[in-house]
Amino acid sequence: MKTSSGERALRPSSVAKREAILDAAQAAFLANGYDAVTMDAIARDSEVAKQTLYGHFGSKEALFLELVRSQTRAASERVLSEPPAIVRGADARSLLGPVLRGQLATVLAPNLLALRRLVIGLLPQFPDLARELYEHGARRAIRSLAEVIGRLGAADLLSVTDAELAATQLNWLVMGEPVNRAMLLGDAAARDGLDIAAHVDAALDVFLAAYGRPAGATSPE
Repeated sequence: MKTSSGERALRPSSVAKREAILDAAQAAFLANGYDAVTMDAIARDSEVAKQTLYGHFGSKEALFLELVRSQTRAASERVLSEPPAIVRGADARSLLGPVLRGQLATVLAPNLLALRRLVIGLLPQFPDLARELYEHGARRAIRSLAEVIGRLGAADLLSVTDAELAATQLNWLVMGEPVNRAMLLGDAAARDGLDIAAHVDAALDVFLAAYGRPAGATSPE
């Protein structure tokens, strides 16, 4: 079996070593920062030979870039891969609620918060990585949410003319305060007193006051 680039797919043993390297790298970078971490330490902690480590990633910079990319994309896939189906009798709140609760819980995961802080601190050194974190994190979440909102509008469950604007507003109604608190006050503050379901419901109250269709409303001819 070959990859899309024409290279052979990694053998299971190579996949396991790659994952061990990424796990060790994440622990080291988050505990010590980028500059203090050495490839020697990562090779030791992951229990692979330095030759194997460099064979997979080439450099500390390449390893760090792949770590952030893989974690960001994996988090996105966990909550964005399957948009909710719009079935008869559904309503906007019941369809949007699970999506938003999943997104917020994922964004507040300690490892993702720590990676976000690390990338922001390294912005002058890795500007492209910060952009990728944005594109595959917040930006992708908003685009996915816009797709759902657009479908809800088409099904006359919402009244929207600009689905991406509506998605941006809803995203930050949900994410803004918890994420800001977490980024500035730390992981413990992220969930201190936070009821994710109640927080999402309150955000949807505001959103649906602006975009919800009154019961029994129909689209104009």
